[in-house]
Amino acid sequence: MITRRLVLAGAAALVFTTSASAEDWKAKYPELTFAVIPAENASGVTERWAPFMSYLSKELGVKVTLRIANDYAAVIEGQRAGNIHIASYGSASFARARLTGVKTDAFANDINSDGSTGYYSVFFVKTTSPYKKVDDLKGKNLGLVDPNSTSGNNVPRFELDKMGIPDADTYFSKVVFTGSHENAILALAQGTVDVAANQWTSDDDSTLAQMLTKGMLKNADGSPMKKDDFRIIHKSAPIINGPYAYNSDLPEEAKAAIAKAFFDAPVKDKAAFDRLQDGQKKGFHPATTKDWDGTIELIKFVDALRKKKAS
Repeated sequence: MITRRLVLAGAAALVFTTSASAEDWKAKYPELTFAVIPAENASGVTERWAPFMSYLSKELGVKVTLRIANDYAAVIEGQRAGNIHIASYGSASFARARLTGVKTDAFANDINSDGSTGYYSVFFVKTTSPYKKVDDLKGKNLGLVDPNSTSGNNVPRFELDKMGIPDADTYFSKVVFTGSHENAILALAQGTVDVAANQWTSDDDSTLAQMLTKGMLKNADGSPMKKDDFRIIHKSAPIINGPYAYNSDLPEEAKAAIAKAFFDAPVKDKAAFDRLQDGQKKGFHPATTKDWDGTIELIKFVDALRKKKAS
């Protein structure tokens, strides 16, 4: 006979089991490492992400430590080794991680201020230059970001191929990997390169916009550069915003807690969220790993281009 006492006892046991399970993962993972890809200088990354790390530590009940990776490959290899538990990826670097067998699952990506979840790869030139289209840049210097950058290498090469330029390294006089999105813009501003590939969502949401806001770009006379000093000569098709991903091997309770903390952030700690996004984003969108299947096909295409060139 089922009595009220048995029902209450069963409910209490369920609560105890759920609570114990939640505490189990925290005992196994008293510290989580969160890695970010390099989009700006290290001090800027730390300043941007530190409040969000504090928020995550409070919400999850374990210490969350920020790791600033040297490059995209370091994030991929860190997750492969299990040393990085949560990572902020670009679309191409996440696709590369999956292609090479890293156990990583996407759970979220950024929502833009207009509600969309994508961005573009663009080619920037200086407005004072004579270049109006890519055809004008044959024999000039191209600034890219990183071999595993979506908007800073993989999509630009895909776009160039569509224009009938399958080999950027022979079309341009020099192709330079600058190491970060900021460095690519700096190289263009300083005249080291004639055209730079970069990410762009809108005139107010891009690496260029962030750098102009921070006063990082100067003319030769020391005066601040403006948005009108740069011109976009080519824009790609939309690219899905890169994912936030956790290790596949993390306990399900940990994964659920991490995802919930992200989705709650704009309300629970608006200051940390706004600092993280510079007011350019409005929240986190639930995502699944399969959302980047199309990007994997892009990476395969770029790899095929590279192999064809090498043969």
